[in-house]
Amino acid sequence: METTVRVERRPELDAIRLVVVLGLVFFHASLVFDTRDDYYVKNAQTTEAVTWVAGLGVVWAMPALFLIAGLGSWHSLGRRGTGGFVRERLLRLGVPLVFASLTIIPIPQWIRYGASEPYLEFLRSYFDVHLELSDFPFVVQGEFFETGHLWFVVLLLTFSLILALVAGRLPLIGGPMRHRGVVFLPALPLALIGALLGMEEAFAGWSRWAYLLFFLYGFLLAADGRFRAAMRRDARWAAVIGFLLFGASGATLSTAGDDPFTSMTPHAIVARVLFGLAGWFWIVAILGLLDRGSPPPRSRAVGYLAVAALPLYILHQPILVVVAFFVVRWDLPVIGKYLAIVAITFVVMFAVYDVLVRRTKVTRFLFGMRP
Repeated sequence: METTVRVERRPELDAIRLVVVLGLVFFHASLVFDTRDDYYVKNAQTTEAVTWVAGLGVVWAMPALFLIAGLGSWHSLGRRGTGGFVRERLLRLGVPLVFASLTIIPIPQWIRYGASEPYLEFLRSYFDVHLELSDFPFVVQGEFFETGHLWFVVLLLTFSLILALVAGRLPLIGGPMRHRGVVFLPALPLALIGALLGMEEAFAGWSRWAYLLFFLYGFLLAADGRFRAAMRRDARWAAVIGFLLFGASGATLSTAGDDPFTSMTPHAIVARVLFGLAGWFWIVAILGLLDRGSPPPRSRAVGYLAVAALPLYILHQPILVVVAFFVVRWDLPVIGKYLAIVAITFVVMFAVYDVLVRRTKVTRFLFGMRP
């Protein structure tokens, strides 16, 4: 694929990735207290206020991860070529996906079902699976089996393999971006996907195919610097409009009936359209506003965390669910339990990463890290 402008490394993208990955601890801890979400562990006292607070992250966080991954894929394809890119993705994503799925990803499901039998006994039921192609790319199905939070890794690996096939055929779209407001038009396909295909609660509220668009948008953003310049120019308008769209989508989703994610009533469709539009405007605002300022310095802490992003993502949920399983039994108010879950999860997660993951070649390989 020919390019017009090569985009240099952008430190703010590392910062966004870290904010999202570490923020997932706060987000998933909040689901323990959410009335609506069917999380692995539930506190006796719940609240619907969590839904709105969580929505502030749902509308942009995972889309940003996919967009940043698409941007990085452009650079990786340019350095390695198609074959090298595919090989690197299979090693960096496929290996930890298989390893974690066989070892720690069943833990939250074991706890969901009461941890009433030894873990190794539960695994016999957990891995009673079959292939179901209709739910592509989640083709492995079972009564107890799930990919858990590694749905992100499954989709990212699938999208990377798709990209390897079509990268040379993707058009550059930077030319029209010189006109004010054109950078907002990629929101329309996202809104259309929401209207026709619905939203998927299991994937943080977005359709899996909407994430594919975010991934491809990131690839195109990296391929043509005019896309990036347009985001910088229109970021403030995007922030204002995105905030209004988010408020409107939240209000309509909450009043669209029992199943606003998939219902084909006009009310639910409008709600999903607003949500899809809001997601793109938030992405433009966040990336554009951060790009307008001076890049943040790359400290030792940021460097340490940047290479830890994938292992920490893999580790966080099994650890958090185990911690929450015990904390919800404590005699504390909701806020005390929430803070305890967050704090203990961070301590255990970083201890496991630092002691058991990052220090040997074998464990680095199994968690998708470079030697």
